[in-house]
Parts: sequence; structure tokens; C-alpha cells
Amino acid sequence: MTLKKIDPTQTSSWKSLKSHFNEIKDVDMKEMFRKGKKAKDFTINWDDFSIDFSKNRLNSKTLDLLLNLASECNLKHAIEQQFSGEKINQTESRAVLHSAVRGGIDQKIMVDNQDVMPSILKSRKKIKTFTDNVLSGKITGSTNKPFTDIVNIGIGGSDLGPSMVVEALKYYSSKLKSHFVSNVDGDHVLEILKDLNPETTLFIIVSKTFTTQETISNAKTIRNWMVRMIGEKSVQSHFAAVSTNTNAIENFGIKSDYVFSMNDWVGGRFSLWSSVGLSICLSIGSENFENLLKGASKMDIHFKSSPFNKNIPVVLALISIWYNNFFNCETEAIIPYSQYLSKLPAYLQQAVMESNGKSVDRNGQNITYQTGNIIWGNTGTNSQHAFFQLIHQGTKLIPCDFIGFNKPLFSENIQHNKLMSNFFAQTEALMMGKTSGEVKSELAKLSLDENQIKFLLPYKIFEGNKPTNTILIEKLSPKSLGSLIAMYEHKIFVQGIIWNIFSYDQWGVELGKQLASKVLDEIENKEPKIHDDSTNSLLKNYLKD
Repeated sequence: MTLKKIDPTQTSSWKSLKSHFNEIKDVDMKEMFRKGKKAKDFTINWDDFSIDFSKNRLNSKTLDLLLNLASECNLKHAIEQQFSGEKINQTESRAVLHSAVRGGIDQKIMVDNQDVMPSILKSRKKIKTFTDNVLSGKITGSTNKPFTDIVNIGIGGSDLGPSMVVEALKYYSSKLKSHFVSNVDGDHVLEILKDLNPETTLFIIVSKTFTTQETISNAKTIRNWMVRMIGEKSVQSHFAAVSTNTNAIENFGIKSDYVFSMNDWVGGRFSLWSSVGLSICLSIGSENFENLLKGASKMDIHFKSSPFNKNIPVVLALISIWYNNFFNCETEAIIPYSQYLSKLPAYLQQAVMESNGKSVDRNGQNITYQTGNIIWGNTGTNSQHAFFQLIHQGTKLIPCDFIGFNKPLFSENIQHNKLMSNFFAQTEALMMGKTSGEVKSELAKLSLDENQIKFLLPYKIFEGNKPTNTILIEKLSPKSLGSLIAMYEHKIFVQGIIWNIFSYDQWGVELGKQLASKVLDEIENKEPKIHDDSTNSLLKNYLKD
């Protein structure tokens, strides 16, 4: 079975939403609350999550119409198709089952008439055993010294997910120090290597095909360094691989016990739960890694089973569509009030923009409406002293997700109240703003004359009415982080279904890679071919003696 191919703009719900938008677009949220809007009616409490979406430019009617849109676009059926192993990634003829690799042992998921759970559980057991043996010192380097450092060599989903999670769960880290190499920039690789002890470092090469240019170039550079430092025999003891290309792995010199499989029905940007997460498991230990999977699986169950009006990923996706397609908002900001989550915005950039940055629908037709959101952000309170000026007083409407935690990780943390006071204050300030009357009153207290007040007044007014979602979680843990990441994954899926696009391919990354390979040959042979005038000029400049 294939996904339904429904143009959302042709549904009755979309047309109703257009009409409703004209009625509500200029309504101030403060007025909505004055007229009886209640936070409890726009809050979803689930597990240790509380999602308050009341500070949005919508009311109950808006939400009802958006929920109708989801139903008209056959979202329920699409969810069932994804979780049952249907090949919903139709352009690559693949199922989409990253949820399966974090599922429980009692599940049965069929792909091509074969239950894939036994192989998933076997792979998970191998990861656990390898991790436990490395951390216990049973597995050592070629000189019998225990490992102290691990280096993940990958790019895209093979880097961004593991790197983000390792940073987020640093509090729970094992005795191993983690490093990540992704960019083909040789200076970056050598900068990391210069502080490592080759005898105590384990390298993990993550590439499904074992041909990804950036990853394999970095891996070869590192291999040459290892051989130079402690000899050829070091390769077998110091390199592991997550890949499907057994011949290339063998030629590299990696032994089979250190090879971990990948599945073609797990996309790169959704792969941290699989063998791609080996560096995560080594960084936080197998028990914490298992809790990460459990948290994600718990969100999967919520997403599959909860009614849409109480379904966190569905509601958040619909709100995002409301702003993207009716308010013409092009961006969304992710603001986690935890330094541990500093890499979350970058991770979500890839997850969202590579998935839903599409201009052709599931019918093969050019799309006439906006799809993918531009994702950006940073941690609070850093972001308050950086780009919040634009959000508060700029000309663009920018919906924001604020992510915070009730409890800090360190018991001696006496600053958490200060952090969270900013967390709550910013969403209030974005909604409430500051009127001219309030500004006048403040300026009058400064003993300024009328001319000074008149001059300063327009610069100190805050329009307000800026939308936010508040995601409040009890505590940052492997389990809660797993749920949070899965929440955003499912949000992406819901948006893709409603926009009538294929979210799980990424053909748009291929063209530049193909051209780069040709240009590299030209550079290395010092024989540039015919390009456009600009590229010709740039290559000539680069190749000059």
C-alpha cells in the first residue's frame, strides 16, 4: 500500500482555515486570555512532559480545523503504514522503521514478509556486549592498554545525532572521552589527532556504503596516522565500522567482530537509535543507552495511540503548519534552556530541513505552497543576549519552542532558579510585549523631559503577540531525551504527510556531491574543464602557482 496523495490546499479544512485565518490573524493573544482562553485547555501533560501551547495565535476553533485537516489528509492511516513496515519511502522503495530499532522485544514488525525484530535485537545485543567489554577493559588496544578516547568518524546523520546526544548526556558519561570528526577539512582532523594517544584511542567509522567521500577521506587520514604511530597491526584493534559494505571494510583492515550492521529502512538522520549510536553507547554506557531507546519507544506509543487532540507530535506539527502556511512564517527557533542541549538546534536543522525541504509532492507535481521550515536557535540565556532582539522587535514573526527542565542535574546547582526565571519570563514577554503607556510610565520615573521621552518612546515599545510553545520536562535524562528527540521526529512525519511530500529521501544533497567528485579530479590533475565563468575563474585562482 502507498501513502495517500492528497493536496492539502484542496481539502475543505484548508479552505476553512484560510477563512478562519482572516478572522483571527490580527487578534492579540492578550485579548484571547482576557476573553477566557485557559492554559489548561491548551496544555498536554504526558509522562514527565508538560507541553503548554496556549501562547499561540490560535483558539479552540483553530485547533479543531487543524485537527480536521490531519484527518482529511489521512494521517491516522499514514501512521499505521509507517509503524507496520509499509514502504512509505516510495522514491527509494524502503520502509521507514527507525522506531523499530528502539522497540521492545515483544514487537513483531514485518518487512518483505520477514520479521525484522530478531535481527534488531541481535544487533542491539552486539552493541551492548562490545560496549561493556570496552568499558570493563576486556577489549583493549593493540598494546593491551584500555581505551580512554573514542572518535566517531561520520557525517550528516552519522555525526549530528550521536554528537548531539553525547553532548546532551555528558552528565551521564562513562570513563571514555568522545570526539567527533565529520568535516572533510583536514585541519580539523589533525587538530583532534594531535591531542590523542594512539594506543588508547578507538575509532568508529560510520558510513552505510563505506564510500562517503568525507567520511572515508577522514578515515584514511586517521588510518595513516595510526600506522605511522604504532604500526599496521593497530588497525584491527583500534577501528570499528558501522556499515553494510563488508568488502570495503575488510580491505580497510577491520575485523568482523568490530563490524556493526545497518538497515536500509533506517534513514541516516533518524539512525542514532541503531548501530550508528555505537559511539553514544560507549559514551554513556549500555544501561543509559537502553534508557534512551526506552524513552523514544514510549513517545512512539504515545504518538501511535493517543487521540490527535492530545497527541504531542501531532499538535506541534499542526501549529507549525498554521504559522508556515497561513502566517507565512519561514523559520522556527529552538531555544533549549540547558547548555547540555547546545547541539539540539543543529541536529533538528538536518532532521527537519533535509526531510521536508521538498518542492515536489507525492504525485510528482511541483508544489504551490510552502513546505519545510528553516530551523535555527541556541541555548537560553545565551540566545537572549544574541538574537532575541530580532524575535522581540524585528519585522519577522518567528514561532519558538522553549525547552526547559524542572530540576537541574547537579544538586549543588544554586543557579537553576535564575535560569528558569528567564525561561518563564521570556515567553511571557514575547506574548505580552510592552505598550506605549507602560513605556511612558517607566521613562517618567527616570526624570526625563518630554522631548527625551518622546524621542525614546518608539524604540522601547514591544509589540508582543509573539508565539511560543513551552516544553517543560521534569529532568534531563537518557529517557527524557529519547522522548524529546522522538517527539520531533514524529512532528516531521506529520508535517510531511499533510504537505503531501516524501519526507524520508534526500535527493537534494546529491548534485553538489557528484560535481565535487568531478572537480576534485580536475584539481588533482591540474586540468580544469569547462564550467561557468565564475567557477572557471575560482578554479584558476585556486590552481595558480
